[in-house]
Formats: sequence, C-alpha cells, structure tokens
Amino acid sequence: FITYPSKYLMDNYGCYRPSKDLVDLFLRLADKHGMKFYFGLYDSGIYWDTGNLQHEIDANRYVVDEVWKKYGHYKSFGGWYVSTEISRKTKGATDAFRTLGMQCKGISSGLPTLISPWIDGKKAVMASSSQLSKEDAISVKEHEEEWGEIFEGISGAIDAVAFQDGHIDYDELPAFFEVNKKLADRFGLACWTNVESFDRDMPIKFLPIKFDKMRLKLEAAAAAGYDKAITFEFSHFMSPQSAYLQAGHLYNRYQEYLNGLTI
Repeated sequence: FITYPSKYLMDNYGCYRPSKDLVDLFLRLADKHGMKFYFGLYDSGIYWDTGNLQHEIDANRYVVDEVWKKYGHYKSFGGWYVSTEISRKTKGATDAFRTLGMQCKGISSGLPTLISPWIDGKKAVMASSSQLSKEDAISVKEHEEEWGEIFEGISGAIDAVAFQDGHIDYDELPAFFEVNKKLADRFGLACWTNVESFDRDMPIKFLPIKFDKMRLKLEAAAAAGYDKAITFEFSHFMSPQSAYLQAGHLYNRYQEYLNGLTI
C-alpha cells in the first residue's frame, strides 16, 4: 500500500492504487499552513529480509524522478527523507545513502536530505519478540567509531541525521547524544532527534509512551545541543484522533510542556 498513485511502483512492485493521493493532500495542507514537507523514499521491505540495499537504490531511482515531476512545484516541498534504516556499518549502506542523497539533491536544486538511523542499544529487539532487551548492545565507543566512518562517507549527500532515541536506556542518553552531536558537527550534518512516542519498556508492543519518559528524552537532546526534534509516530501515539485514548492525553501533556518552555 502506497501514499500516492505511483505508476512505477504499481507496475513493478505490485503496489495497490491508493483511494486518496496523500502526498498531494499533505503538500496542499503544508502550503496552506506554512509548513515544510519532507518526502520519504520508498522502502521495498526486501532489505529487511536480505540485507541487500541495491533494491532500494534501484526502485528509488525511478520514484525520486516520478515524485519530483508530480509534486516538485509545491512551495512546501522542503526536502527528502532517505528512509532506509540502519544501526551500524551495514554492508553497502554508505554507498546507498550517498547515491540516493545525491540523486534527491541533484533533481531538486539541492533540497536537504534526512536520515533516521537507530542505535544498536539494549532495547534494539524485534517488535515480534517477547523480549524487551538484549545483552549484545553497542558501546558508546563502538558507536562513535562506526558512525564516524559512515558520516565521513555521506557528508555532502545527507544534510541531517535524526537518530531514533528509543533503543538505549534513559541513563545512556547523554553519552550517546553527545557523541551524535560531536560527529554531526565534525562532518557538517544537522543533528536532530527522533523522539519515539511509543513505549519500548512494556510487554504490549506498542502503547503511547509515558510523558515523563518523553520529556526526559527531549531534555537530553536539548542539553546535547540538538537542532530539532521529530517524532515517530504521531498519528498512532500522539494524535487526538488516534484509536489509543492515551495518545490524545500525551499530546495534551506535550502541549503543556511546550507552552511552558522559555525560548
């Protein structure tokens, strides 16, 4: 299922025609409300089974061209989200990020590109697993070494990195966030945080997160000097329209917190 009627994806990947062109809808609303919209590239799902990123590169060569021709005229089209998720030195990841990032920037006169990797911490377990944590978590030193190498390879092709914040424990946030910011500064990337608005600490996968946990993560990112915060995933876990009753309450607590900040 896809967000816009992509002829390429319907013809080549067996995707279904959506009843509503959501990309067009979001761009029109973004224009109306003075917002910037980042288009997320196609994720075939093949990489998750094979570890081979070539499928993502091949599919998105066409998707990027198709999307820009179809929607590039919107003033709110503000950038690209290279949606392939990795956590460590995945084979071919640096080349894939560079290839896709340069294509996105080349076709759109240099619009910014974003990636959102995860940290291979103790909570990085499969959603289908009954476990909440694992033993073989990455150390801060290993994380710094591996991501220093990746950032060096993608510098100039990727403009911003927003690490997912839910795979490490709360007492580990300052150390990892400090390293992320230091590396991003060294290689000229903006450093954002992707605040997970669902709770990885509960056996039910997943419920909206307790606000105190979200606040702790936001404040750790602010203390490290991060530039911006995004969230995964607003529509399920924070939206007042969500099927989760708790989501609307989380949104209200966040608004109260936001209104109390001194900027």
